[in-house]
Amino acid sequence: MITIENLHKSFDGVEVLKGASLEVRDGEVVALIGPSGEGKSVFLKHVAGLMRPDSGRIVFNGKDLVGLRRAELVSLRSRFGFLFQNGALFDSMTVYDNVAFPLREVNRLSEKEVRKQVLSELEQVGLTGAEDKFPAQLSGGMAKRAALARALVRSPEIMLFDEPTTGLDPIIVHSIHALIASTHKRFGFSGIVVSHAIPGVFAFVQKVAVLYGGVIRFMGTPKEIFATDDGVVRDFIRGSLPSEAFLFQEQVLSQAKMKEQREDVI
Repeated sequence: MITIENLHKSFDGVEVLKGASLEVRDGEVVALIGPSGEGKSVFLKHVAGLMRPDSGRIVFNGKDLVGLRRAELVSLRSRFGFLFQNGALFDSMTVYDNVAFPLREVNRLSEKEVRKQVLSELEQVGLTGAEDKFPAQLSGGMAKRAALARALVRSPEIMLFDEPTTGLDPIIVHSIHALIASTHKRFGFSGIVVSHAIPGVFAFVQKVAVLYGGVIRFMGTPKEIFATDDGVVRDFIRGSLPSEAFLFQEQVLSQAKMKEQREDVI
């Protein structure tokens, strides 16, 4: 479990996070959504230990990341995987070397073991045969899959996704969502996905959190967010992609009704 409590962060006197709190249970993936400029990526970077808050706590397995020394934080962060918005692949390295980088950094594996794990992970994300390519030779979708392979190669307990489908066409967005869902099933990690891909991201997460005004304004299941009486959250959801949101809502309600009918029959 990871718990974020009362997180505050200001930049040049402008308060971005104003007491944001969030809990991610073991094996649970939470979609973090909200209007642009609300600090979703800033929030995620705090969870990853890449930023320090002005105040608040980030507790993972009973340890507060905020109070840890650098060596302790680096050690704990090895249990995290982070998929950056732009992929953050090293341009001068091949796909193989990008994915191998976290394993070599550990410096405890033989090159034979590294190769076995890298090729296995590339196969899982559908990049077999692309190991000798450089990032500049990859499509946007391939680059995101390569970055995901690198994030997963050390079997993280926590996965953090910062806008994993930004700049991709709808078909590739769907394939990346499906890939995240399958890797979650394979690894069982807990995770947070920052996304504007509404309602597509709701299909594979267990909870949805809305960051608005510097705090978590709503937390609930995908079904519950469509039923909320909070006007701000409701208008945001409807204003994002109204036609898709309506269809997804109908799908969720239909599945719930079918489940109730099956339970009645039983």
